[in-house]
Amino acid sequence: MFITLEGPEGSGKTSHIPYLVEYLREKGYTVFPTREPGGTSIGEQIREVIHDLKNAEMHPRAETLLYQAARAQIVEEVIRPRLKAGEIVLSDRYADSTIAYQGYGHQQDIAQIRTLITYATGGLVPGLTALLDLDVEVGLGRKRKADEWNRLDAYTVEFHQRVRAGYLEMVKQEPGRWAVIDAGKAWDDVQNNLRKVVLESLTVSEA
Repeated sequence: MFITLEGPEGSGKTSHIPYLVEYLREKGYTVFPTREPGGTSIGEQIREVIHDLKNAEMHPRAETLLYQAARAQIVEEVIRPRLKAGEIVLSDRYADSTIAYQGYGHQQDIAQIRTLITYATGGLVPGLTALLDLDVEVGLGRKRKADEWNRLDAYTVEFHQRVRAGYLEMVKQEPGRWAVIDAGKAWDDVQNNLRKVVLESLTVSEA
């Protein structure tokens, strides 16, 4: 099963994944964690270009296409082979990030972006996407404290508010695939809620 974690900046996806993976492995599942952009040698090189604060002049279309290049590589090199082998793939971000950030955030044509995503992924869609939802300014504050600031973090608060609104709109459009988790709660509560929704989804997929 292909499972993705999404959310605005500072929502805690990256910190939660290792503990979720450990929990699922203790339950007997074979789990492979990865991230976007990245997860392959090519993808990690693209990640550096996209996130580098020195690349402030990057155009939104160039940003969009770079994400698709990294995504095409990880889908074919990592995700599809792992899924074919019967593993659970758990990804820190995937295609919904592009719709949220480059679509809603940059206010680009979302239909065009969806076409690009379909091409890059060969139509691969997650079975479950967990949205760690969080107030934008709280999340950006977390990123500043963690000293993990990158080029996308540096966009305006208004941009990040559009991203969050975009995520919530996607949830409305496709509620069967999404699970929304309040990332403003205590860390343990968020982790427990994540474990619950993932385990429930895995149980249904095995039935």
